[in-house]
Amino acid sequence: MRWVFAALLLSLFSTGAALAAGEAKLESANTNIKNMPSLQRGAKYFVNYCLGCHSAKYVRYNRLAKDLQITDQQLVDNLMFTGEHPFDTMAIAMKPEDATRWFGVPPPDLSLIARSRGTDYLYTYLRGFYVDLSRSTGVNNVVLHNTAMPAVLWELQGPQRAVFHEDPEHPGQQVFAGLEPIGPGQLPAAQFDEMVRDIVNFLDYIGEPIKREREQLGIRVIGFLLVFLLMAYLLKKEIWKDVH
Repeated sequence: MRWVFAALLLSLFSTGAALAAGEAKLESANTNIKNMPSLQRGAKYFVNYCLGCHSAKYVRYNRLAKDLQITDQQLVDNLMFTGEHPFDTMAIAMKPEDATRWFGVPPPDLSLIARSRGTDYLYTYLRGFYVDLSRSTGVNNVVLHNTAMPAVLWELQGPQRAVFHEDPEHPGQQVFAGLEPIGPGQLPAAQFDEMVRDIVNFLDYIGEPIKREREQLGIRVIGFLLVFLLMAYLLKKEIWKDVH
């Protein structure tokens, strides 16, 4: 296909040294773990595109079903494909030694990745792959330079090329300016961005499944303390009203 050939040619002009000269600015993920449809979609995308290599070993399937408001049967039919039990954790069958041989490093567990890296980092990272023939995977990333991860979503997004401009303050030094599409993807850009946002939202949720309950409890506790403060103030006035 023509755009594939063009991608290969354009990638020859993308160098690691150029990208290292300027870091990509993180884009806002705008995630919301209270958005249940987004979490459900994110779980689906995570299982289909991430769970083959990345585990989430601190998350149990049955807890996932409870928090995402789906039945055990829906859980088994849509999110469990290799004979796991609902009480199992989201582990993977890939052996670390095999992963090291294939990718150079074992893919990290993603249970706490959102708490470690932040949602903006993950959102920019998943959207930041570009063609680079110098890499064994054929791609590089604007956030994590020389990443070992292949661009698993490239067919949906379409191939990208990195654009660099000369830094006016440092002549001869190239800085990263952005990404440009080389060919079409299976999803429109806005729909792809929304898909990535759903994945990141799901990763944010599994990083602290109790977060929503904790925030709701915090609101109730603050409300109770405010009511108690008002009662204490009125009681104080009643007790001291006759004291001159």
